[in-house]
Formats: sequence, C-alpha cells, structure tokens
Amino acid sequence: MSIIIPANSAVGGGFEVANSCRFDFVSKDELDRTPSTNGSFVINTWSFWVKRKGVANDRRRLFSAYVSQSNNFMLGFDGSDRLEVAYDTGSFDFQIVTTRLFRDSSAWYNIVVTQDAGEDSSDDRIKIYVNGVRETSFAINNRPSLNEGANVINATSAKQIIGQKGDPPGSGSEFFEGYMAEAVHIDGTAYQADSFGEFDSDSGIWKPIESVVDLTFGTNGFYLPFTNSGALGEDFSGKNNDLTVSNLTSIDQTTDTCTNNFATWNPILPMNSTTAIAEGNLKATTPSNYASGASNSWFSTMGFSQGKWYAEFKPTTTPSGSCLFGIGFDLSNAQQGSTTSQYNFAYSTFGFAYQGTGGVGNDTVGYTSTGYDSYTANDIIGIAVDVDNSKLYVSKNGTWQNSANPSSGTGGYTITADKEYFFAFADNAGAAVYVSEANFGNAPYAISSGNQDGNGYGNFEYAVPSGYYALNTKNLAEYG
Repeated sequence: MSIIIPANSAVGGGFEVANSCRFDFVSKDELDRTPSTNGSFVINTWSFWVKRKGVANDRRRLFSAYVSQSNNFMLGFDGSDRLEVAYDTGSFDFQIVTTRLFRDSSAWYNIVVTQDAGEDSSDDRIKIYVNGVRETSFAINNRPSLNEGANVINATSAKQIIGQKGDPPGSGSEFFEGYMAEAVHIDGTAYQADSFGEFDSDSGIWKPIESVVDLTFGTNGFYLPFTNSGALGEDFSGKNNDLTVSNLTSIDQTTDTCTNNFATWNPILPMNSTTAIAEGNLKATTPSNYASGASNSWFSTMGFSQGKWYAEFKPTTTPSGSCLFGIGFDLSNAQQGSTTSQYNFAYSTFGFAYQGTGGVGNDTVGYTSTGYDSYTANDIIGIAVDVDNSKLYVSKNGTWQNSANPSSGTGGYTITADKEYFFAFADNAGAAVYVSEANFGNAPYAISSGNQDGNGYGNFEYAVPSGYYALNTKNLAEYG
C-alpha cells in the first residue's frame, strides 16, 4: 500500500516544489495545446502531483486528448473517485479503472501512468503508480491489445488538455478540481514511477525528485512546474511546448505543494447537501436550510495543540452576528445537527469566535463586545491563536481588536487550555447565505500587499504577528 503525504506531515530534505496550480470547476480552468507534429500514439508517460478538492459524482480529468465525444483519451478520476485510464471511441477500446478509491482531500498524491502498447503482457501495456506503488487491483480491466494505442494522443488532430475533457476551452466538462504540481507528459518513452519520485529514507513517504527536467520528453512532451504566474502553461522541458491558459490567473498559482502542504477547509467535516465549496476548498458558501441538515461549521484540514498560528478570512457577503470566524475543537460535537437545533463550533464550549456584529466568545458564555468592532463584506479578519498561553487575538483590516497585541502577548481573549484547535467558520442564521474566503497562506483572492510569516511562508494581506506562523506541514513539523 502506498504512503501518501498526510495533512499534518512534512517530508524533510531533498527537492522542494515551489508552486502548484489551483483548478476550479466553477471557473472552468484548463490548459491546452494542439501539436503541430504527430508524436507517439502507443508509448507515453504522465506524472502529476495532485491534491483533490473532494469526492466527485463525475469524472475529473487530469489529462485528455480530445477530438470529439466519440474519440478521446482520458486520464483522471472517475465518478466514484477511482483512477481511470481509457480510450473512448463511442465504446471503450480500452478502459482500466482501479478498485482503490482516492478521497483524501487533505493529502497529496503522485499519479504516474505509463503506456507501452508493445509490451508482451497486456497487464504491462498500461501501468498505474500511486506514490511509487503500482496499482494491481482493478474494478474494470479492459486492456489494450498488442500495439494498440490511442490515435488522439500527440495527434495534430487532437487537443491535448490539462484539467478537463472537451473543446472549445471553457465549454467542455469533467473539470479537475484541486491542486496540481509537477505536471509532466512524456512523448515516446515509457518511464516508471522512480523517474519522478523516491521514498524518503526516514519517513518512508514518497517525495518528488529534481531530475525530472533531465528526462527525454519527445516531440510533444512538456513539464509544467507552474513557476511563472503570468504564464501558468509555460513548458520547462526545453521543447517549448507551452500550453494555452483558459480562465486561470496569477491568483491560481499557489505555494501549497507536495513538499509543503497548506491547510484548507475540510470538505468532509461536515457537509450539508446544499453547501458549496470552491477554489481549492478555500471559498465556502453556507446553505440556507441549515436546520434540515448537518452543521454549517467549516474546519481546517490541519489542527494544532501547541504553538502560535495565524490565518485571514474575507466575508464577501454582508455578515451578521451569526457569521462566525475563529477556532473550534471537539469536532464530534461541534458538527452535530438536527431539525430543531443547530450546532456549530461556537455553540456551548466547542470553540471561540469573532462575530459579525462585534464581540468574541461563544454561545454559552456570551460574547464580549467592548473593544470589538463589527465587520462587513470584504473586510479582512485576522485570527491569531497562541495555544501555549491559551489566547485568541482577532483583527479587522490589520487593527488588533480591544487594543490587544499578539506579538507582545498583551491582551487577548482567554481560551480553553489543552485542546487541539482548528480554524473554523460558521453560519447560524437560518435562511441567510454567507460566502467567505479563507487564506491559510494561499488566498483565492488578490492580495494587495503581501506578507509572509517568520519562515517566509504564506501570502497575507496584513503583517503576520511576530512568532506566529501559517498553517502548513513545514511549520507544523517545527512548531506544532
């Protein structure tokens, strides 16, 4: 069984991946190119590092070669969250679907697919590796016949697409949702997984290697490290096979990568049937029918039981006293709900929040309002948590409320000691619908200033308090 890079784990040493690209279904993000010269139909390699948005009810493609609905090649996740490699000509010429599901939205996967139609064994004509380990169990295992390729791969007649199915750009379907790093296509050579990663000698975790750039990419191969925010489709293979960008902007370049995993909202905890989440699990839209479903609380994928942590939040609709940003714990209770009562992280003693009408506290002890301003749409709310000293600090547009100063440790709201906390957001206002965007260091909205923590991580609108850190695996390994 392969080992993934879990939400709270960091891989030490070696090659550091600087950037990823954030893809979203709503904005229909993709990259594409049409080859000017045919390449190989039968021998190819693909490698992607991906962090998924969450479970899906439709295919989510990493790579497509597309002529039409009845003539296209696909590589990605199927509607049941299994990996799928297939060639569809109206019926499937070949189709391989894993038994294993891939539903962890807090972790990074390395997916390597090798095609070599000339292999004697049909099982070797398509190989799938996840985090260095070959997949051997399949729900569907319709293999290519000897020397059978897909005449759309590397073809001048077919658009080669990263992130969706169809053509023209923005009008297709099956868009990938989540983060993608180190995207590679090799034309004409079948490389194995160890050309893209290796197992860390200390942790046993699969990690990327730097030598990808030295591979032979062939006529239509490309290497996308996403390091140029102004041209996210720039090819670094040396072949100049740049991809055209559709709907992606510089904001979609992030530092959330397979070597430094950043927190997002957790799409699994909890989920109301009408809840919407987008932009790499950073934009949350609360439902209007909370009383009939699960909690409207959102929690970060990473928690912390020691250290000092900072995040920013931006409500994009006008909030009320029932719009809450803060920290929660005891998630098994905080996410309960029924038709008559609504639990959230600030209900009872499950957490502490800064409410829209001003005030800090929770529903049980009440909210201390003196010295705490109300906030409105597009204000930037800063949350600083000193777990070691049991203090919560909140800011509005860079001003720390109630004359507190987290850098010096003065003031602040006293929180419950000896808890594992998570950043949290909740709506408890019935029919009201709230939209908020979270910034754990990789904001889904434009940052006008740009501020990093003391380790140089994150991109925040306002200065990070001295001694406080963005919530990512590198910082957790050092301080958490």
